[in-house]
Amino acid sequence: MMKKNLMMRKMQVALLLASYVTVGFAQSETLKKIVATTPLEVRAPLMVDPAKDAKDPFGADKLLKLGLTIPEQTGFTQKYDADADGFFRVGKVAQGASVQLFAFYVRGDRYGNVKVTVTTPDLAELFVNGKSVATKTTSEDGRKEAKELSTTLTPYPETDRVVVKLLRPAGAKAEPVIKVALEPDSTEKDMKLSTWESGKRPIELNDAIKGKRVYDTKVSPKGNYVLMTYTYNHGETSTYPKELYSIKTGRRVTIAPNNDKHALGWMPKSERLFYLSKDDGNVANLITIDPETLEEKVMARNVPYEWVTFSPDEKALFYSKGDEPKKTEDVYRMQTVTDRSGGAVPLTFIYRYDLGTGLTTQLTFGDRTATLNDIAHDGQSILFTITDETITEQPFTVNSHYRLDLRTMRVDTLCAREAHTTEALFSPDGRKVLFLGDPEAFGRIGLNVGQGQTPNSFDVQAYLMDVATKKVEPLTRDFNPSISKAKWSGDGRTIYFEVADEDHVYVYAYDVAAKKFNRLPSEEDVVNAFDVANQAPVMAYSGEGLMNSTRAYVYDLNTKKTTRIADPYAEHLAQLKLQPVKDWNFTNSDGQEIKGFYYLPPDFDPNKKYPMIVFYYGGTLPNARYFGGRYPMHVYASLGYVVYELQPSGAIGFGQKFSALHVNAWGKRSSDDIIEGTRKFIADHPFVDGKKVGCIGASYGGFMTMHLQTRTDLFAAAVAHAGISSIAGYWGEGHWGYSYSTAASAGSYPWNNKALYVDQSPLFNADKINTPILLINGTSDTNVPPGQSVQMYVALKILGKPVELVQVKGEDHFIMDYNKRVKWTYSILSFFDRWLKGQPAWWDSMYDPKP
Repeated sequence: MMKKNLMMRKMQVALLLASYVTVGFAQSETLKKIVATTPLEVRAPLMVDPAKDAKDPFGADKLLKLGLTIPEQTGFTQKYDADADGFFRVGKVAQGASVQLFAFYVRGDRYGNVKVTVTTPDLAELFVNGKSVATKTTSEDGRKEAKELSTTLTPYPETDRVVVKLLRPAGAKAEPVIKVALEPDSTEKDMKLSTWESGKRPIELNDAIKGKRVYDTKVSPKGNYVLMTYTYNHGETSTYPKELYSIKTGRRVTIAPNNDKHALGWMPKSERLFYLSKDDGNVANLITIDPETLEEKVMARNVPYEWVTFSPDEKALFYSKGDEPKKTEDVYRMQTVTDRSGGAVPLTFIYRYDLGTGLTTQLTFGDRTATLNDIAHDGQSILFTITDETITEQPFTVNSHYRLDLRTMRVDTLCAREAHTTEALFSPDGRKVLFLGDPEAFGRIGLNVGQGQTPNSFDVQAYLMDVATKKVEPLTRDFNPSISKAKWSGDGRTIYFEVADEDHVYVYAYDVAAKKFNRLPSEEDVVNAFDVANQAPVMAYSGEGLMNSTRAYVYDLNTKKTTRIADPYAEHLAQLKLQPVKDWNFTNSDGQEIKGFYYLPPDFDPNKKYPMIVFYYGGTLPNARYFGGRYPMHVYASLGYVVYELQPSGAIGFGQKFSALHVNAWGKRSSDDIIEGTRKFIADHPFVDGKKVGCIGASYGGFMTMHLQTRTDLFAAAVAHAGISSIAGYWGEGHWGYSYSTAASAGSYPWNNKALYVDQSPLFNADKINTPILLINGTSDTNVPPGQSVQMYVALKILGKPVELVQVKGEDHFIMDYNKRVKWTYSILSFFDRWLKGQPAWWDSMYDPKP
């Protein structure tokens, strides 16, 4: 039986591959195969005005235009083979007029135009990607007299789906036939077209942008339900529906179609949801929802309409509220180095709303912002933080963490002016506080770097303080992953950590008594969000991997059983043709293993030579194993590229010694790894054309792109998005430039380390660059100002080097607008096509080649 099933599976795969045919076109060629729907008889509507019917009869041309939904490709079940003349002898009904749909896919291997011509003696309408583009309203007596309708496609970088609607009039004498011819533009004689009528298609940019994905998961206190938030990208608009899922029954209900219940979340103890419904002015009703019956009740009225946090005892709401921001003046004086818009930053204070009395109490005031960190489980105290700027010494800010007793309003200082801590969380019994911070927090007790190394402040560590004694214990000194999120279990025995673990993101459980970490099983390479029930051993999480988009799961911490509860992208993913992503690591010249992985084109042939694109981290976060993201490398690979991603020295998640290599280096070690890794990858993979290799990076990765070109001519094309060309310029002008330098340039300034700020800057080495380079950025980027790209562009233009500058108007560090994001991505890909494939047509279609 197993052998029979295996044979059946092999036959299915063979049929699927057989339906995907690549043909080279030097002249017009006709399709040899096509699929269609079953012929459907159509009737003219009843004319209730006979006089008008005589003047304007409802003829075949009007029948052709009758509305007809075009089904998915799986609905095209009829298969036809062309005869010797290239015609398909198609279906027909016994009497009356009939309509039938035919469909196929077409994709080019380069940018260019393709003419599609349909020949038939019947009436026909031509659709491309669901849009009507041509119509034929005549009927002829036979195939020799048959007339044509046509359109022009540009089936690259997207696949085009062509559908032909054929209307056979009642009483038609001609044999029902159809012929489809495709002819590339005369200037694209080398273009190769792939046509297929069923099976999977290559992934496209919209596959990575549009669609429904899991964004967040929140589990109810008793572990019976999960509240899932989705992002549903429709292109120019997005919605954010919330869905309630019952773990016991599997029932799911959309509870907020567009996230339209303000502050919707779980009560901390009761198995109920809550949200705020605005009543009048800035007050609201606090509404609860029974997750089983969906019955809504008003729990309290005249509640402040803010983003509230429930006290764990459910007796109060806490929220933060700031002063109204002052109007920006046309001429203003900067108050601080972080003030880039004029006027002081509004102060924020902490408030408590008592649900029993309806009294609002302001808990903090003064001339400094207080940030609420956590609320004790008994509701009687809070943790808050005051941040002070210390601009004369790195890291330029210090945090003071306090415990406020709400019964007496007495303050206990947990740590004063600690420069290296961020978050603080109560243990359930309130006796301990978990701190997150960098390796130098609390007198460097968590430090684990080599001799002479300076730790990377982005490598987040965990510390546990005893509230009574103020004694602090480092939890992660010998734990290589970097912390991004923490949550206590309800009994206080376990702390759950979401971490960057090399190029994965996992959840670890830390046993407080045993002082041991244990990685929890994960069905995904990257956990995007997780939550643990306060009163039950139940965890909900969502994540993705290199071969699939976001999915959601429930994990029973006792039985170790995992249940998938959402996979909104599954149906879409099943349509896509993807090659498995493979790991490839190497040992660098310092003896350190450098991790990486690579993508292959969907129709990969190991006997061919392919151009390659190399991608590396920006900032210090490794390139995690995401399916999509801002740089969806499956899409890059679908255009005929091998894509190699590596995690060079300096990335967090590999241990403090590894991440410390980022500090005061600005590319020295990491660029060695990229060059060394690329050369070794080429040598190890004969299907890579070593003379057609490009590279791309963003932000710090954009700096790396520029820096690499000053060191090597290995690359044939380079792309720097939001790249840093002058380290000194970015340090002072970038909104976070000076603070980022606390990690990247610890202890170094333009006046005491010219070798770093000037000599290491690509701008001051522009004359060494020979590689064609695309500089691209948003004009409103506050992180890396656009002038960083402009300066390098001017320098390379003066030097007569091949350079392009593309700016995206109104966009910040990330390109968010859908239409701009599409053109931004296509600018990058068409630039690579131009220089790595020798195909400038796509770039020239976007940007006039004339100066």
